Amino acid sequence: MKAQDIMTQEVATIRGSATVAEAVKLMKLKNLRSLVVDRRYDEDAYGLVTEEDITNKVVAFGKDPNQLKVYEVMTKPCVVVNPDLAVEYVARLFALTGVDRAPVIRGDLLGIISVTDILLKSDFLSNPRLAVLERALAEAKAAAQAIAQEQGEASEAFARAQEKVEELEAEAAHLSSGVTPNPIVAQPNLTLTAPETVGV
Repeated sequence: MKAQDIMTQEVATIRGSATVAEAVKLMKLKNLRSLVVDRRYDEDAYGLVTEEDITNKVVAFGKDPNQLKVYEVMTKPCVVVNPDLAVEYVARLFALTGVDRAPVIRGDLLGIISVTDILLKSDFLSNPRLAVLERALAEAKAAAQAIAQEQGEASEAFARAQEKVEELEAEAAHLSSGVTPNPIVAQPNLTLTAPETVGV
């Protein structure tokens, strides 16, 4: 399953120049926990204002929501998700960054995905990714073995089959370890990259 399969397509947006009070009214009206903050121009990044932002940065300090602007409490650039990203990687991205929701963007805003979407809409209960990978790995190993018997281990077909086995083994090992070797950093405009390693 991909992010686009479980995301919420109806997304409320707000301008960064709107007041926090306006944001709260819109959240109440639409029964939402967050709003995507519109870009001001094409190369600009999207922002996100959440109920936690408002509670922690406005309510907790007794600030006037009619005087504060959304841009003063929002997160920008915010973590964004590509619609083609597999759900387990969305979950891992959330775990690594500490966010519980993110806009789904491919050039334009397509929707929003949250931990609630992952828990309620994905197929992880009936189809856990690791179990699917283990089944695919067993099938790939059997296919490689059959090719080795029919065409020999020196054949090009066996080399391709063995390569598929190794790719599946690596992905299964990566998922089962629960460890991501490099933290994923979300950049504006969809770029998910691993940061450079700095010497210690």
